[in-house]
Amino acid sequence: MSYRDFSIEELSRRVKKAIELLSDCAVCAQECHVNRLKGERGFCRTGRYAVVSSWGPHFGEEDVLVGTHGSGTIFFAYCNMACRFCQNCEISHYGEGREMTPRELADIMLELQQIGCHNVNLVSPSHCVPQILEALELAVLDGLKIPLVYNTGGYDSVQTLKLLDGIIDIYMPDIKFGENEAGKLYASAPGYFTVAKRAVKEMYRQVGDLTIDERGLAIKGLIVRHLVLPNDLAQTKEVMKFLAEEISPNTFVNIMDQYYPAHKAWQYPALSRRITSNEYRRALEIAKASGLKRIYLKK
Repeated sequence: MSYRDFSIEELSRRVKKAIELLSDCAVCAQECHVNRLKGERGFCRTGRYAVVSSWGPHFGEEDVLVGTHGSGTIFFAYCNMACRFCQNCEISHYGEGREMTPRELADIMLELQQIGCHNVNLVSPSHCVPQILEALELAVLDGLKIPLVYNTGGYDSVQTLKLLDGIIDIYMPDIKFGENEAGKLYASAPGYFTVAKRAVKEMYRQVGDLTIDERGLAIKGLIVRHLVLPNDLAQTKEVMKFLAEEISPNTFVNIMDQYYPAHKAWQYPALSRRITSNEYRRALEIAKASGLKRIYLKK
């Protein structure tokens, strides 16, 4: 099932329930309980309307998303985490962008489809799910059909994810840490691994293993990213064990090597250097040893 199969009445019902969450906000795992409908700001510093930084075809994503015409990314400003090493800190921490109405956001989705992007890739969407659904309803009425990608840091509310059941085609969480303390210390995300595991289980329940069509494009399923951090701060072994044993050995996993000490990483000695080739090689070995069968390697 996909949002393309929904009646407008069902989509409207989901929108209404999502908007109601904003009045005592528990949209994401931070659960700030502020009234965003009245302009109050919680951890994410986003009020009634989503702030969008940029949008357009992106060719730096996984091949199964990029294809020939790119993944249609929409970068939401601010974030429900505060990673000290954030490589997009201008957007996620400092809110570069502007508020957009549901109509404006819907038009962006339609524009991405019109220029040939293979999907709408929602980047850092966890705190903006009600606004995304509100825009999606308008976009569907005007002919949106391409797959939706939910590109998240993994600190998601299961309650909110359930509102997306049958709507999101491809979930793409980045499981950042394999234990809770690191999430609290390096991302202001208490209970991070516990939260992420629950969220990824719900994502997998909804979409299953990744399905790829005859063009080599992802059409439905789960893609998991994991950024290797120096000194094994990401606890890669625990993440891979979780995926292999509690999700599926066929989970499509991208183990990423592009860490560099951005934003405030220099304030933390353990984060203040790039990873070594040995650290990355070790992460790949861990993934293979865990029993995972679909480990993505850049071409």
